[in-house]
Amino acid sequence: MKTIGLIVNPKAGVGGSVALKGSDGEAIYEEAIKRGASEKAHLRCEEAFSHLTDIRDEFKVYTGNHRLGEDEMKKLGLNYEVVYETEASTTAEDTKMALKEILKKDVDLIVFAGGDGTARDVYDAVGLTKPVIGIPAGTKMHSSVFGVSPKAASEVIRAFLLDESYEIIESEVMDIDEEAFRNEVLNVKLYGALNVVNKGRMMQVGKSPQSASENADLESIAQYVVDEMKDDTLYIVGSGSSIRPVMNLLGLENSLLGVDLVYNKELIKKDASEKDIYEALMKYPKRKIIVTIIGGQGYIFGRGNQQFSSRVIREVGKENIIVIATQSKINNIAGGNLLADTGDDATNEYLAGYYNVIVDYNYMKLIKLVYL
Repeated sequence: MKTIGLIVNPKAGVGGSVALKGSDGEAIYEEAIKRGASEKAHLRCEEAFSHLTDIRDEFKVYTGNHRLGEDEMKKLGLNYEVVYETEASTTAEDTKMALKEILKKDVDLIVFAGGDGTARDVYDAVGLTKPVIGIPAGTKMHSSVFGVSPKAASEVIRAFLLDESYEIIESEVMDIDEEAFRNEVLNVKLYGALNVVNKGRMMQVGKSPQSASENADLESIAQYVVDEMKDDTLYIVGSGSSIRPVMNLLGLENSLLGVDLVYNKELIKKDASEKDIYEALMKYPKRKIIVTIIGGQGYIFGRGNQQFSSRVIREVGKENIIVIATQSKINNIAGGNLLADTGDDATNEYLAGYYNVIVDYNYMKLIKLVYL
């Protein structure tokens, strides 16, 4: 029987849907809850391990009490033991202390549910001593240590437990300055590395930077998007530097790392939360989403734009999703396919299929979004 050390960061990703662009720090967590956010990391963990209940006799889990992992293991009826206990409010220090206790059990694998901040904590406590798998539950997740979805992470865990085909590779843990991020500055640097279990396309790659040579292509794409904009239609404009030229052509201020609402080429809401978007959908019957692709990774939903919730996407409809990207960005997508990780398997499956991605003025390329 193999052993798993599990840690859940219950606060991970709580700020995403309410436009806080992260959840590091108690003040940000409290503000997110005040704005109506709810914890989701435990649901992501539960989803991943729910796909492993058929092999429950093959492994035992060592974890922390309650929200650190115990609640999900108990609910799923899995074999587990609590080796670290803390109060209801958890901190990064709890994550590290729990992992230190878990390592005393000489576990075979470390699994954690969280985002880049949690990955940093895992690196501090574990380093390269154990193989690791991250269940994606944060807001940004630039680090290449996560499954592309909770379901995909479960497939990697299964492969490890059953000694099926997999490899262990040293993967980057990225350090994101959240305070700068909230001020529209993306400051990413290498923090360390973890030995990550990898199984084909089931694990996400790191985010690729945008090259200066892409700017001319982006201007052409933006011009086409603006020329094609319809009157009396709500445009929900996603985050990313690839989309900024669209807002620039409209002469509108935009939130580079947030979501903006545009109607009749006027900005009606900057840096909208999920609630803001959904309320606008109730007001405007015609609506479209504009998103770009995360370089290297291929995501159009679920990484840094959790404001696009399942209910928002369903209400707008996949036929009203406009995807833009330069040809070079498309060429660099790991696996060649688009991805979505909305937090809802049914919505991810609904989004699967082909999209006409705008790569130049009046020129599209058909790209498939796969459900993993």
